[in-house]
Amino acid sequence: MQIPTALRERGIDRATAWTIPLTTRFRGIIERDGVLLHGPAGWAEFSPFWDYGTEESATWLRAALADATTTRPAPARDRIAVNATIPVVPAVLAHRIATVGGARTAKVKVADPASTLAEDAERLEAVRDALGPDARLRVDANAAWTLEQALEALPVLDRAADGLEYAEQPCAEIEDLAALRRALDVPIAADESVRRAEDPLRVARAEAADVLVMKVQPLGGVQRCLDLAEQAGLPVVVSSALESGVGLSAGVALAAALPDLSYACGLATATLLTGDLVTDPLRAEGGTLPVARPEPADALLERHAAPAESAAAWQQRLTDCADLL
Repeated sequence: MQIPTALRERGIDRATAWTIPLTTRFRGIIERDGVLLHGPAGWAEFSPFWDYGTEESATWLRAALADATTTRPAPARDRIAVNATIPVVPAVLAHRIATVGGARTAKVKVADPASTLAEDAERLEAVRDALGPDARLRVDANAAWTLEQALEALPVLDRAADGLEYAEQPCAEIEDLAALRRALDVPIAADESVRRAEDPLRVARAEAADVLVMKVQPLGGVQRCLDLAEQAGLPVVVSSALESGVGLSAGVALAAALPDLSYACGLATATLLTGDLVTDPLRAEGGTLPVARPEPADALLERHAAPAESAAAWQQRLTDCADLL
């Protein structure tokens, strides 16, 4: 790929587009794609989803640029506790997925158009059965519910889980999250309200969440996430944006650098891809990931190189975002 002048001037000397199919449909997509950038500090990932516009995607590019050109913060720990992620699948499959990697926390996707509330509850019951009474279960609705729907659904799911650790982004509006916190005993975590907001700290000021979910790319980089976490004064869960091993390692770096890390992080997502760009993918063992920065392999970059049409689209996207820097 051609490197835009604005990136070359900042030390980026290589860019390559990639595409990897997913093991199952996730977030409405069947493959993950993006661009890897190489700079003086190493490889970094730029992979905004395709429903993000240029201005929003430019923040993802700022994150990649920072990761490729500056040293990552010093880690405070060498392993990161992670949760299993359970897609919208039948209960019997959810039971099996929950045990992969040894995690003692599971995040179960709910509120999908392809799943009823009863099926969501059944999926939670299966995960609880798989992991036992001491495991922590959380649900993620991806902002799909209205306030009224959330008020109806969360007590049902809380009972099915035999107690939820928290509900992640049950509603889209911050005011609705705050109302849920006042009405229910289920703790609330904010994800989209943080990463897709002009003012990520508005959630904390509105007392709309008990936990903040942070993703490195959409928030502009590891250091910016650390700064926001300090200003918000709320516990943080670090989650992936379904990246390759290169982008995933930036999330691990954030989790490793946080002064306090009370919750398992949503970084065990390498298993959702059918392949990777690194020879040593970040896969959970004993419910944890190592703090590492794996390097992409040329053979894997070639194997997963984006088709010509996709590469051209990423070239245009990279150029458009670089123009905003």
